[in-house]
Amino acid sequence: MALLVQKFGGTSVGDLEKIQRVAEKVKGFRDQGHDMIVVLSAMSGETNRLLAMAKTLQKEPTPREMDVILSTGEQLTIGLLSLALNEMGCPAISFTGSQIAITTDSDHTKARIQHIDTDPIRAQLNAGKVVVVAGFQGCDLKGNITTLGRGGSDTTAVALAAALKADECQIYSDVDGVYTTDPRVVEDARRLNSITFEEMLEMASLGSKVLQIRAVEFAGKYSVNMRVLHSFQDGPGTLITLEKESAMESPVVSGIAFNRDEAKLTIKGVPHIPGVASNILGPVSRANIEVDMIVQNVGDDGSTDFTFTVHRNDFERTKVVLSQVVKELGAREHDGNNKIAKVSIVGVGMRSHAGVAARMFECLANEGINIEIVSTSEIKVSVVIDEKYLELAVRALHAAFELEKEPVETKDV
Repeated sequence: MALLVQKFGGTSVGDLEKIQRVAEKVKGFRDQGHDMIVVLSAMSGETNRLLAMAKTLQKEPTPREMDVILSTGEQLTIGLLSLALNEMGCPAISFTGSQIAITTDSDHTKARIQHIDTDPIRAQLNAGKVVVVAGFQGCDLKGNITTLGRGGSDTTAVALAAALKADECQIYSDVDGVYTTDPRVVEDARRLNSITFEEMLEMASLGSKVLQIRAVEFAGKYSVNMRVLHSFQDGPGTLITLEKESAMESPVVSGIAFNRDEAKLTIKGVPHIPGVASNILGPVSRANIEVDMIVQNVGDDGSTDFTFTVHRNDFERTKVVLSQVVKELGAREHDGNNKIAKVSIVGVGMRSHAGVAARMFECLANEGINIEIVSTSEIKVSVVIDEKYLELAVRALHAAFELEKEPVETKDV
């Protein structure tokens, strides 16, 4: 029998009826003989409710006290699930992050895990109990409650799976796996049987919201097999692992990710001298604004046009920063556009196939879609386009790379 870590998100434990259904699912696995660790998020909407209350009393809540408040959401769900399991005759015990000593640094509201004491969990598993752990939280060396940032319950589950060398870390939510793209945009989007850590990390960073980036990074680092499953529908889900699950010919493109929350800024006529990129992006970074894609072009007159993208929420702040940069560098002007979107194709098969980017560009050209910025890596090609063409681009690319079709199985020779 296996040691399983199962994580249930906020929509899966949104009310008492759903918590009861989760308990029945967990008991079913326990009755099969599996050792069970269950990690829970707060009820859907609870974290936002707690945050709103805190901000009513203090406009910018003290991070330490914010962690104390937000951590209560998961404490409620783990206690309720443990009660439900015990009532079913399935022994269970709940633990907060501090009770099992998930030790983190002291960076409140976005702490990182440093160590996990597995002895308390192993003792309870050996006693035949289901261990129910509060996700999203830990404690620092001084005993202060810390939280891991939004989506931190995924990270808690993967970290526990790594520390305990679990057979699988199963992430349950309101989706039944990872799809070739968002089914709400492309009706014939296909659920993937498996996907590599590399591909999933790219998909998550490029806009796919199925898993948190930190959790995927953690799983890849410690080789923890993850599986994305639907909380209340049976099915195999999607396995996320080092290599493809089956002996299939790796498709050139595994999926299409997109992000609507992009904004583009350009500073024009910058003197083409060493350090110009640092002189532009340094002030942006000091304003705590994250930069995504970057393009630099040198004109015939020896000046440089420097373009980069940021999150749309940071657009106005970045424009203010660039106004000062233009003056300091003697640049000609700056402008921007917050009506853009990023579309990306992802696939480990791109490493061994030439012409993938050209095929992508041809597809978009056939649809009359102009490309503003291009960024590439070994397993992805990203383009920035006008926001109004986003869904058209995704549908066209999905069809062009035939992602609705199952990969063809190869035969051993």
